[in-house]
Amino acid sequence: MAGADRHGLLLMNLGTPDAPTVAAVRSYLREFLSDPRVIDIHPAARWLLLNLVILVFRPPKTAAAYRKIWEERGSPFLLRSLEFTQKLALELEGELEVELGMRYGRPSLEDALARLRAKNIRSITLMPLYPQYAASSTSSSLEKAYRLIGQAWDVLPLRVVPPFFDQPGFLDALAASAAPVIRQGRADHVLFSFHGLPERQIRRSDPTGTHCLASPQCCEQISAANFNCYRAQAYYTAREAARRLGIPAQGFSVSFQSRLGRTPWIRPYTDLWVQQLAQRGVRRLAVLCPAFVADCLETLEEIGIRARESFRLSGGEDLILVPCLNDHSTWIRAAAELARTAMRSSRGQEISNRLIASVAPTVGA
Repeated sequence: MAGADRHGLLLMNLGTPDAPTVAAVRSYLREFLSDPRVIDIHPAARWLLLNLVILVFRPPKTAAAYRKIWEERGSPFLLRSLEFTQKLALELEGELEVELGMRYGRPSLEDALARLRAKNIRSITLMPLYPQYAASSTSSSLEKAYRLIGQAWDVLPLRVVPPFFDQPGFLDALAASAAPVIRQGRADHVLFSFHGLPERQIRRSDPTGTHCLASPQCCEQISAANFNCYRAQAYYTAREAARRLGIPAQGFSVSFQSRLGRTPWIRPYTDLWVQQLAQRGVRRLAVLCPAFVADCLETLEEIGIRARESFRLSGGEDLILVPCLNDHSTWIRAAAELARTAMRSSRGQEISNRLIASVAPTVGA
């Protein structure tokens, strides 16, 4: 790629602790849960909840969970993310310079942007690796990137890859990677388990204030009222992936995992739903986690260990965890095309220098 024609692609994902230790997990959770888009309550209440409850009791339990899945080379999530980044960089060689940055932890967004700037790029395309939109993931990552980019004296042109929950390449990759696992596992039911969100966050993304979670049918179609609704996008992904897999409506279901605290989160809850499926006669359950593009604590431990044990104790025979897309070849090609499309299109994706500066602190302040 000629120096004058260099363009950058910044892949963004949530992050992982540096080690499966209480200290490392506490440090990671402090950064993660201090984000006002993640725990969206009054700052004083968030500080009290975080410092007097969560950071006291949660790190030992979470560190123990990480130790069950930690690999010799490190965090599975980081390793799978780096493998994906390397293969995507090869796929886009000569087109885009690719770097990976995590919203929390390392490699940081700051370091990833510094590596891109060192390559003398002319523009940056941001690619949040969250298929479905959520303010606590997509918006948080974009806001942080905007602020960091806006701190530079010369602010580069910027594009954004939008949520890709409905993109054929992503959906085709889901089906291609899942089909052999489901077939070999002889699953008699398929569960699409997405990360959960508090109901209040779903309602905050409803511009009408009257549509989201107002009826059992509110997520059946994507409309202007629920365009940014994570739950509606999750159901869309599940329906389309099931169609590509040839699974009839009665052969799959959708649930939401990883809830925190006592406030209502979107339902049904995965931990309870897998028990009900076993009690209803499902013997071999395959579980996909399409909110994640790389295997992590929530897939490997929460589903692959805890949910599997719960399913068996409730009468099921086996729970088959379908791996995330990770570095599957169809996903590499699909992700490359998402990046290329964003580069080609300026409609709604080009972010002006004035907008970046408006969310960034004044240079030299």
